Amino acid sequence: MTREVSAVRAVLRTGVTGAAVVGLSAMSLVAGTAYATPSGPGVTATVLYQATVGNTDYTLREITIPPGQSTGWHYHDGPLYGFVKKGTLSHFDATCAQDGTYPAGRTITEPPGPAHVHIGRNEGSVPVVLDVLYVLPHGSPFSEDAPNPGCDFQ
Repeated sequence: MTREVSAVRAVLRTGVTGAAVVGLSAMSLVAGTAYATPSGPGVTATVLYQATVGNTDYTLREITIPPGQSTGWHYHDGPLYGFVKKGTLSHFDATCAQDGTYPAGRTITEPPGPAHVHIGRNEGSVPVVLDVLYVLPHGSPFSEDAPNPGCDFQ
């Protein structure tokens, strides 16, 4: 077994036990501002771990969404698995319906593809902090921008 495979298994094992992972967001590969359409000011992400095994990129990131801000509308080319460390994440789908509320301690999974456009919002008074495991085809961006599907919020 290669060192990379062992490391990815360790990250996945951590995620399965609920210590790391929450899916969401359209952040860049390096720490910085989110790039979804449009993200709120102050949304940041830090890469905690990254490995490529075969044709799959595994990246663990910590994402922070300030109160009143969002990730912007987007989708992913692979599944995401996440864990809410702090705050409460409100998640909405392309029908403008809230498809989940995730307080600290909860996990979230996001399926891949353009049929799963969504936005994550922080409607609370404290920052939302998420650990997100991206499982993407090698070389894919963390997210694909999507226009607002007609909702009266961003």
